Order: sequence, then structure tokens, then C-alpha cells
Amino acid sequence: MRMRKKKHGAERIDACSDLLCINTTVSDENLIEIFGFAPSSVRLEIGCGKGAFVCGMAAREPDVGFLALERVPDVAMLAMEKCKSLGIKNVRFIIGDVMKLWDLFADHSLDRIYLNFSDPWPKERHSKRRLTYREFLDGYRRILKPNGAIIQKTDNLALFEFSLIEFADHGFRLENLTHDLHASPLAENNIETEYEKNFSEKGFKINYVEAWLS
Repeated sequence: MRMRKKKHGAERIDACSDLLCINTTVSDENLIEIFGFAPSSVRLEIGCGKGAFVCGMAAREPDVGFLALERVPDVAMLAMEKCKSLGIKNVRFIIGDVMKLWDLFADHSLDRIYLNFSDPWPKERHSKRRLTYREFLDGYRRILKPNGAIIQKTDNLALFEFSLIEFADHGFRLENLTHDLHASPLAENNIETEYEKNFSEKGFKINYVEAWLS
């Protein structure tokens, strides 16, 4: 469902402009400029939604620098406002399409990439748009550090099975794979997205995997 246009969106985004990462290439050399401190690691969530996950992760790990990409400005605005209201200092936001990533990140600049409930693009002719399609994986491999990982959560089993094949075919080592995250030992440290909370309460099982560079 498309979000209704928010009032005063531009002004509200401008009020959170200190949290925006604009026209900056993320690299080890400019992390202090971006975050205001030297993070122990840098992690990216692609499609942050209203910010529940990235804010939860950042609050739990204040020494880590988190970057949150969101395509829809009004949705990014809500995430930034949430972050600001919680007083979280270690998150920066990027408003734009996923294809913007390759220009924004230097080689080997990220420790983790989170793919939370990405669009499954269920029709086979759209498979190249899935964020775990091989060409995306090639890009992630370039911007991830040698010991980096892609962490995926999805309620869509078809997308999950597609992703497992793509990960394996591209040399990623799979760990902590489960088809029912909330019933697994991993649930103890899981931070839910807004979407995840809604759908898990309705009985949907959540698939989870960590794909590590080998």
C-alpha cells in the first residue's frame, strides 16, 4: 500500500538534515566526518522503512555506525524523526534508489548489509530486480569487507529459496539459516522491523540467513 503524502515533508526532512548523508562517498577515510566519531564497524540497511530496525540496532550498539537507505522520502522522513526523537547519534540516512549504492560506497567499506523484507518481485521475468540477484551480489561483494556478511530476513519463502541458491552460487558461506526465526534461538537477539512485527503477529513465519564472504 502506497503511503499517503505527508504534509510539510520537505520542511520536516530539512529539520533532520544533520542525519542525512548527501554527496559523500563512504570510505574508511571519512567516517569521522560522516558520524562524528570513529565507528568500530559500518553497517547498511537497504530499505529501512520507518526505522524500527536500524534505530533498535543503533541503540543496542552505539559504537557501530549505521547507514539506512530508503527510496521513499516520506518514509525516510519518519525514520529520521524516530531516530532524532530517541536521541540516537550513530545513524545516517540516504534517500535514494538502491542503484545509488555503487557510487556512494568505496570498495570494502561495509561490515554488514541488512536486507529486511525486500520486495520479492515474484514474477520470474522480474528476477533481476530482486536484491539478492547475482548482479546485486557482485556489487555487495565489492563494497563489503573481506569478512563481511549479508543478513536477510523475509516472510516470502520463494524469495528466500531463490536467495539461498544465489548466495551459494556466488561463494557466500551460509550460517544461522532458519525458516522460523521467532521460534529459533536467534529470536533472543532479534530486532523486529515494523513489517515483521505486524506479519509475525498474524502467524507468518520469518526466514533468516547470514551469508558470509568466504
